[in-house]
Amino acid sequence: MGQEGDRLIELDYLYNTADKLYTQFARSCGLSSCAYWMLYDLELAGGTAPLRRLCESWAYSKQTINSALKTLEARQLIALDFCEGSRKNKVAALTEAGRAFSRRHIVPAMQAERRAFRRLSEPDREQLLALVREYTAALEAEFKSMQDARGRKCPAGKEGEAHE
Repeated sequence: MGQEGDRLIELDYLYNTADKLYTQFARSCGLSSCAYWMLYDLELAGGTAPLRRLCESWAYSKQTINSALKTLEARQLIALDFCEGSRKNKVAALTEAGRAFSRRHIVPAMQAERRAFRRLSEPDREQLLALVREYTAALEAEFKSMQDARGRKCPAGKEGEAHE
């Protein structure tokens, strides 16, 4: 496979390891990964965010996000209401119990991320961001090129199905 292939495998492994760390942390809080990230995003947004923004911010399907939000609502951690003046668009908001949960679990996780990031030198932090940004843009261009060459989003079958 060669050195380049080995490095790509290591990069994939590192991304998967980070994802696994977040998944394990979410579970330790009694949350699914998606529910964790919805609370995380709500915390970043100051406690309230339109569902449209939550759906656009993450790679989860709309159904998965809605399911996570319904679970959070059932646990009384968030409230789902219509946006002002709308009977279609909804907004998610942390409840008092949700704010307390976030202070106990989400905010400390954000602080841990910040401490871990600060372990890198300032030049390394800047370089990491620049390289991940560049790699993500290149990967997006490559996938788009593949999709354009096929002339459709997915080969035969429904979108989201595994294909050979």
